[in-house]
Order: sequence, then C-alpha cells, then structure tokens
Amino acid sequence: MKRRNFLQTTALSALGAAAVIPAKTWANAPVKSTREPLKNNINHSVCQWCFGDMPWDDLLQALVEMGVKAVDLAGPEHWPTLQKYGVHCSMCDGAEISLTKGWNNPKYHDQLVENYTKMIPLVAEAGYSNLICFSGNREGMSDTQGLAHCVTGLRKVLPLAEKYGVILQMELFNQQDHPDYMCDHSDWGVDLCIALGSPNFKLLFDIYHMQIQEGDIIRRIRENHQYFGHYHTAGVPGRHEIDETQELNYPAIMNEILKTGYTGYVAQEYIPSREPRLEVLFESIKRCDV
Repeated sequence: MKRRNFLQTTALSALGAAAVIPAKTWANAPVKSTREPLKNNINHSVCQWCFGDMPWDDLLQALVEMGVKAVDLAGPEHWPTLQKYGVHCSMCDGAEISLTKGWNNPKYHDQLVENYTKMIPLVAEAGYSNLICFSGNREGMSDTQGLAHCVTGLRKVLPLAEKYGVILQMELFNQQDHPDYMCDHSDWGVDLCIALGSPNFKLLFDIYHMQIQEGDIIRRIRENHQYFGHYHTAGVPGRHEIDETQELNYPAIMNEILKTGYTGYVAQEYIPSREPRLEVLFESIKRCDV
C-alpha cells in the first residue's frame, strides 16, 4: 500500500465522513503484558494508516501498552476514540483536498481556504495543534511560481491559524514515490517558510522521503531545524521497519533532533513487512528511543 493511494481513497472533506476500512483478520501475536519502558526523551507517535487493517480500538490499546502517546493523521471522526484512550493526535488531517491538489495551484485556493477555515477551529477546540497540508503537484509550473501561489493562498488562512494556535505543516515528499510533487526539497520548503514569516507554518520533515530525495539528513536538521515542526520515519529502502536491513542510522538522527531542542512528536510511518507487526513496531520505536 502506498500512502497517496490510501489518502486519496479515504480523503475527507473539512467535516468529512469516517473512512471505511474493510474487515480483516489482524494476524498478530498477543501483545506482551510487560515491556521495557520508553525513555520518553522522544515523544513517539504512529501513523495509523500503516496499520489500516487493524481496528482503531485494538491499535490504540496496543499503543497505550507500549507507552506511545500519540497517533498521526487522524481527522475529527476519530478524535473521540483517541480521547477515550488518552492518546493525542499529533498530526490532524481532513482539510486537504489531496496530495496532488494543493496550495501551489490557485484553482484550488477557494476550496482549500474553505476547508482550512472550518478545520482550524476544530483542531484547536479538540486540544490539538498540528494540521497537515500539501503543496500539490507542479503540473507544468515552475517552483518559483508555485512558491508564490502557496504564499498567496496560505496567507488567507494563517491569521486564523495564529489566532487558534494551530500550526500548518507542509509535508516534504520524494519524487520516486510522489512524481511531480512540488515540495520535494527542504530548501524549497524553507524558502516558503521564510516567505510566509509565520511561526504557525512549518515543514513536516519526512526522514524517509528526504533520504531518498536529497540525503544528508543530519546536516539538514542542524541547519534548518527551526523550520521543521514535525518528523516522520521509515526504513530506506522500501519504507519498511527500522532494522538492520535499512541504511539510516536512526539513533544518531534522533540524537541530533534532541540536540536542536525539539519537543514535538516523531511518528513511525512505515509499512510492516514482518510478523508479528506490533512487536516489530515496538522494536522500531525502541531504536528511536534515545
């Protein structure tokens, strides 16, 4: 499963209906009753879509048992369930149109402004602070044009975000997985942050995507961390779990993130390739728990 396919088929309107996940058997070993506690220097989160065939209640129960405090990429229809288990929503969604139709194209601005104007107060009222957004695809326009269009559109909703204390976070993607997506280099994203000049606009720095697209992950974090408001992880290559089969040194990366003074969340966003998946998930989290 690719995330863009998942999100496109389950995309929500600003007040969208809940996505329907087909019933499947969650083949997994029982969750261990005791685990080594997490250090909690890193605030851990998990992207639910990667475990989309697992019922929400089952996943949240497992995360609570692991000591994981948050879930990424959940809309308003799931917030009551998160609150039931005391699990935070570290990255809200539901206002975007799609990954490919974003702020870089003026023809989507009216719909995006409407969506984000509705969603920003809901995020704040639920006690959350992060709301995802996307640049959209180039569709033949230059990066300079697209950046200017993003500035024009986002300035229409940033005053509301500032009023409610909500941070809009634009995610960085790589071209291999998301061909033609505009926000595909951290330098472009940083330029957008500087042009907007608002503390309520940041970049979602996806380590997996940026390793594929530009590499030099630790230096990027050192030089630009003030513009990074959130982090995603996954193993490279393959977008699978963080283990010896992949090339990134996640403990070193996590230590660098901590050195910047970052106190937000780091979310696991990978497709499990081994069983039992919950145990493998905990192993990945432990590798990032420096």
